[in-house]
Amino acid sequence: MKQGGSDAAKRAAGESAAEAVEDGMVVGLGTGSTTAHAIRAIGRQVDAGLDIVGVPTSFQSRELAREAGIPLADLDEVSVDLAIDGADEVAGGDLIKGGGAAHAREKIVDASADRLLVVADPTKEAETLSHPVPVEVLSAARTTVAESVRELGGEPTLRQAERKDGPVVTDNGNLVLDCAFGDIDEPAALGRDLASLPGVVEHGLFVGLADEVHVGSEEGVTVREL
Repeated sequence: MKQGGSDAAKRAAGESAAEAVEDGMVVGLGTGSTTAHAIRAIGRQVDAGLDIVGVPTSFQSRELAREAGIPLADLDEVSVDLAIDGADEVAGGDLIKGGGAAHAREKIVDASADRLLVVADPTKEAETLSHPVPVEVLSAARTTVAESVRELGGEPTLRQAERKDGPVVTDNGNLVLDCAFGDIDEPAALGRDLASLPGVVEHGLFVGLADEVHVGSEEGVTVREL
């Protein structure tokens, strides 16, 4: 698995995307270390007088937004103009997300937004998606979904929690299977197959949702419009 990029690269990407936020917008606030820089940057803009509302995608992003002073709303109360979110891997406009086990809510918010800006550092870019795909599953379906993933050519691993015994439990109260498929030549087809499995809540393949990718580096930011 690729190592994470530098904090300077992540900050550059996050702050670049935050510049797209305009007065009056409803902004989807993604989850992860790169998106955290965007949330802090938006918070500084709010402190300077920017009038926006944020829609968090996880407990983590909600707490960070509150610390940054960003007014918040639930998705069922507003329509999202712009979402800013990170990725575990980016290939063209397709993403794999779910390293923070928040991909179910992230996908709901990101898909509902008029525009999705993806923030990443160079270590997340790839020619072809190959990162293990996180699949959130109902606990009762863990075994049956794992068997079905193997039939699809994947190798599922139950994600274990760090610094405590037992598996990771999502904000929705479910489990996560990290499913390694090797090179994913047809992410849309695999996404459809995974979504059709009984007991799957959501998978981490985000296909065709991104509108821009902001890739930060020590030297600056490259913005790719899709």
